[in-house]
Amino acid sequence: METSVTPRIRRPRPKVVTLSEAAALRVKEIMDRAEKPYAGLRVGVKNGGCAGQEYVLEYAEAAAPMDEVVEDQGVTILIDPKAVLFLIGTQIDYEVSRLSSRFVFRNPNETDACGCGESVTIVPASAS
Repeated sequence: METSVTPRIRRPRPKVVTLSEAAALRVKEIMDRAEKPYAGLRVGVKNGGCAGQEYVLEYAEAAAPMDEVVEDQGVTILIDPKAVLFLIGTQIDYEVSRLSSRFVFRNPNETDACGCGESVTIVPASAS
């Protein structure tokens, strides 16, 4: 008797992180001017700052074996697996004002931020 296994069709998962149009354009500009080609933009969270955590943006030379890889608006985003639960649902934007320009994280998991805006408190996303 031969048994046949039907592969289970999975529904597409939502992207952990998305980019606004302004952020995608700025990342592309930065990557185009980089001193060498990179695999993408690495996004993460690290402990630090007065509120406890800081966002990290850096060039990624290659994807690590367990990285979450997100393609959004022509940009490859590599997310450290330890940061995924902290970043679910986050949109990265790029804002320009008269005195500064910066990437801004709109994170639904953020519960607090320090006064200077450099560090945040983030709770991991729950299963619900």
